Amino acid sequence: MRGPARKTIRIARRLRVNQTDAETVLWNRIRNRQIDGHKFVRQEPLVGYVCDFVCRERRLVVEVDGGQHNESDVDVIRDRRLGEEGYRVLRFWNNDVLGNIEGVLVTIQAELLK
Repeated sequence: MRGPARKTIRIARRLRVNQTDAETVLWNRIRNRQIDGHKFVRQEPLVGYVCDFVCRERRLVVEVDGGQHNESDVDVIRDRRLGEEGYRVLRFWNNDVLGNIEGVLVTIQAELLK
């Protein structure tokens, strides 16, 4: 079968509708090529996972996490698998996005330059 699994697509669509507040704040600042013309997509299925935000051209994944991700072994495995596929992963806590969006954007912008 080619392309992402239909189940993964359904999950991604549901996540797009039910974004967290932090995801909404970040999405409104990175959508429509607002960071140096780089296009991001949201809730993108990649290698069996649904990633919060992805810049395909720079192979950069941006994850916005709540407390349930604190010291998560699953996230370590996921990041390693995405790395094996050539993606770099940035992780931000919800409170970082909500309280310091400018700092988050500067970090993303710097990573896009690499």
